[in-house]
Amino acid sequence: MATSTSSAAHPKKRGNSLSSIAPMLCIISGYLIWRFLIGADGNFTTPDPAGGFWPHQEGARSGLARMYQGGIIVPLLIGALLTVVTFVIERFLVIRKATGRRNIDMFIRKMQYRLANEEIEAALWECDKQKGSVGNVMKAGLQKYREMTTAELDREQKVLAIQKELAEATALELPKLEKNLVFISTIASVATLMGLLGTVIGMITSFGALGNSGGSEAAQQLSQGISEALYNTALGIGTSAFSIIMYNLFTTRIDGITYGIDECGFTLTQHYTALYKAEG
Repeated sequence: MATSTSSAAHPKKRGNSLSSIAPMLCIISGYLIWRFLIGADGNFTTPDPAGGFWPHQEGARSGLARMYQGGIIVPLLIGALLTVVTFVIERFLVIRKATGRRNIDMFIRKMQYRLANEEIEAALWECDKQKGSVGNVMKAGLQKYREMTTAELDREQKVLAIQKELAEATALELPKLEKNLVFISTIASVATLMGLLGTVIGMITSFGALGNSGGSEAAQQLSQGISEALYNTALGIGTSAFSIIMYNLFTTRIDGITYGIDECGFTLTQHYTALYKAEG
């Protein structure tokens, strides 16, 4: 039991380190992109020479430069997008490794064939070849299966021992699959609201400027301000849509792996039960 606890603790520590550092670094990177790349002096006809944290650049030369004028919510949205991209890459690598080297359905069929012919060593070799979460859980179950064939216990105790081993192996694998998905799902919900907040702030600023001036110049400033504010909405909706798509993709992949784990466990316990019934 001590070994299982130690194995579970190390992945959790690495995951906590990434989840605490990555969002902060992404927000800082979002500000740097907004301030020094999008908001570079060369992107505006009338740059603010004073610079500082939030220089008031005017006369955007491109649509990307107008995004800078969307306000201080823009770097937060860029940071949110970078956070999603970071965890999408991390989850993709983890889930790809957890899937194993071959198709899960094919692996399950091979396990059923090996068990039907009582080829336990060959089945263990298949697990080493498959790797991934399904292979790891099946290997743990097969090792307990082999141990129970010589144990002096009744059939019910042996089946319970195999089921317990499968449950413990599954408990070590599943948290690794679902870790950090909360960041993607949270940003999927919050990004649109952040974009709307930036739009509302921009609209307030635009109508405030309209009240202090008049004529055609005021109408021009208002239309420009609304255009800049809507960049927040576009960026927020785009980030949210990307997050939702990737979250659904990952949960579908995880469901497939979970199904494979459950199917392997069911196959192993059912075969052992049937074997001992036949012997009885």
